Amino acid sequence: MSEPLKIKLTIADRLYPLTIQADQEEGLRKASKKIEEMIKRFEKSYAVRDKQDVLAMCALQFAAQVAQKDLDDSSGQAAMEIRLKALDQLLDISTK
Repeated sequence: MSEPLKIKLTIADRLYPLTIQADQEEGLRKASKKIEEMIKRFEKSYAVRDKQDVLAMCALQFAAQVAQKDLDDSSGQAAMEIRLKALDQLLDISTK
């Protein structure tokens, strides 16, 4: 296992020092950048009084994306199971 890496990320004008594994750095920096971009979009689009409100909206958007992906994955899996069962039935018919 590699040595822990110390990095600093800035989110919503606050500095966050982190100790991470080197293979996590790129993902964390991308996530931080995405949050900052989302903050700017919300601040441009809405009259925001407080960074806390913007961060809450960012958290809600990210959570909604994860929840939607989970829903999409589960419905895709159910559809795949139906197709596989139909294919299995076809194979059973053709081998008789």
